[in-house]
Amino acid sequence: MIFWMNIWSHSGSPIDGSNGYRIDRKDFLCKCQKMLATICSVLYTMVRLNNKSDFFQSLDTNLGASRIFVFKILSYFYVDRKEVDAMAGRKDSRGRVLKKGECQRKDGRYSYAYTDPFGKRRYIYANDLMKLRSKEQQLQKDQLDGLDIYTAGKATVNYVFDRYLSMKSELRPSTYTSYVYMYDRYVRDTFGKKLVAEVKYSDVMFFYERLMQNYKLQVGTVDNIHTLIHPIFKLAVRDSIIRINPADGCMAEIKKKSTTGANKRKALTIPQQKAFIDYTQHSEVYYRWAPLFTVLLGTGCRVGEIIGLRWDDVDFAERTININHSVSYRADAKDDFRCSYSVSKPKTEAGIRNVPMLDAVYEALQDEKRYQKIEGSNEMTIDGMSGFIFRNRYGAVHNPQGINNAIKRVSDAYNAEEIIKAKKEKREPILIPHFTCHHMRHTFCTRLCEQEPNVKVIQEIMGHKNIQTTLDIYADATEEAKKESMVRLSEKLDVF
Repeated sequence: MIFWMNIWSHSGSPIDGSNGYRIDRKDFLCKCQKMLATICSVLYTMVRLNNKSDFFQSLDTNLGASRIFVFKILSYFYVDRKEVDAMAGRKDSRGRVLKKGECQRKDGRYSYAYTDPFGKRRYIYANDLMKLRSKEQQLQKDQLDGLDIYTAGKATVNYVFDRYLSMKSELRPSTYTSYVYMYDRYVRDTFGKKLVAEVKYSDVMFFYERLMQNYKLQVGTVDNIHTLIHPIFKLAVRDSIIRINPADGCMAEIKKKSTTGANKRKALTIPQQKAFIDYTQHSEVYYRWAPLFTVLLGTGCRVGEIIGLRWDDVDFAERTININHSVSYRADAKDDFRCSYSVSKPKTEAGIRNVPMLDAVYEALQDEKRYQKIEGSNEMTIDGMSGFIFRNRYGAVHNPQGINNAIKRVSDAYNAEEIIKAKKEKREPILIPHFTCHHMRHTFCTRLCEQEPNVKVIQEIMGHKNIQTTLDIYADATEEAKKESMVRLSEKLDVF
C-alpha cells in the first residue's frame, strides 16, 4: 500500500481499481491515509495490550528497512517517544534490539534487571538472549498473576522474615533492632537459608537443639528466638504457602525435654542477698555500686528502667518512683560495629506504674545524690531526655552488660574472702551464685511473694502484663516458704 501511495503521489495518472473503474487521485490518497491510520491504530493497540518490546523485535526481524519508518509512525501514537527511540537504537553484539532492563555483559552473557516486592534491585542471567527472554516472560507472568518467588515455593526463611518484618511498622526502634540482631546472629546464616515450603517439624526441633548444644543457649534464649521463627511460618500459613506451621509445639517439647529446674531462674536467698549488699557497701573498691544494687534489689525494676531513671521520676515526699520509660543499649541498626542508647516507652500499659520506695531504697538514692554533689552529675542526653540518676565512671549512663560484669566482680571477690573467713571460723561459707540484673528483679519478686498474699498487688508493682508470670513466681516462693515453715515446726515440736 505504501509503495502504491508513493507512486501515486508522484504521478498525475489515475489508476484502475480492481473493479475496473477509474480512481481519482485525491480520493485514492484519502483512502490510503484512512487505511494507514487504521493500520497504525491496530499496531498501537497491539503495543499496549502485549509486550511492546517483543513487537518491536519482530518488526526488526521481519520488516528490515521499513522498521525505522514504522517507528516514526508509532512515535506519533505512543506517548513516550524517547523510549521508542531507545528501543530502536539499543542493540546487542548481533544487532538485536534490547528491551528496557536488558543488558549484554562484556563476557557475552545477558542480564535483566528488575525490582522485587521489597524494592531491592535483582538480576537474572542467561547465556543466550532468547533464554533470557524466556526467563523474563515467566517472571512477568508470575508478577501479573500476583506471584513471586514467595508464592512459587522458592522463598527461604530469610526472605519471609524480611517480608514479615517489613509489615511490623508498629515496632519500637529498640525492639526492631533487637529482633534483627537476634535473627542475624543465630538464624540467618544457618536455618534461615532453608526453603519455607520444605521445613518440617523435625527441622525446627533439630535447629533448637543445636542452638542449645553448640551455642550453649538457655531455654529462655531459645524461646526468644522461637518468637521470631514461629510468626514467620504463621505468615506463610495465612498466605496459603504452607498448610501447617512446622514450629507449632516445638518450644513446649523443648521445655518438657529440658531437665526440671536446670534452666529455671532462681532467686537469691535472704542470707545471700544480705551478704552481697553488705559486702558492696563496706568494700573500698566497690562501694560506689551499692546505691545502684540496692535500688535494683529493692524495687524489682528492669535494668533498662533503672539505668533510665531520672531525678524527675523520683518523689521523695511521697516516697514513690514513677516508671514511665526505659533505656536500651543495643547494636546500631545502621552499623553492626557500633552500639547506641535509646529511650522507649514500656511495651505494655502494665509497665507504666508507681513503685513505693523501701527505706533502704530511699537512703540509697539520697546517698547517690550526696555522691554526685562531689563527683558531678550525669550530663548525658538520650533522645532529648537528661537528668539520669545513675552514672558510670565516665559520667554517662550505665549499660546492662557493664552492670552484670560488676555483679560478677563483686560476687567473685566476696566468695574468695568468704571461703577463707569461713574456714578460719570453722563454718560453712555463705557463697553467692552467679547471677545477673534480672535475677535481682526475680529476687525482689520472690521476697514480695513471701510477704504479700494479694497476687494482684504483686502484679502491679512488678509491671507484669500476664498475671500467669506473677503466679508462677508466687507458686515457687510459697513452695519454699512451706518447706521453711515445716522446718521451723519440726524444731519447735518435741512430740516425735
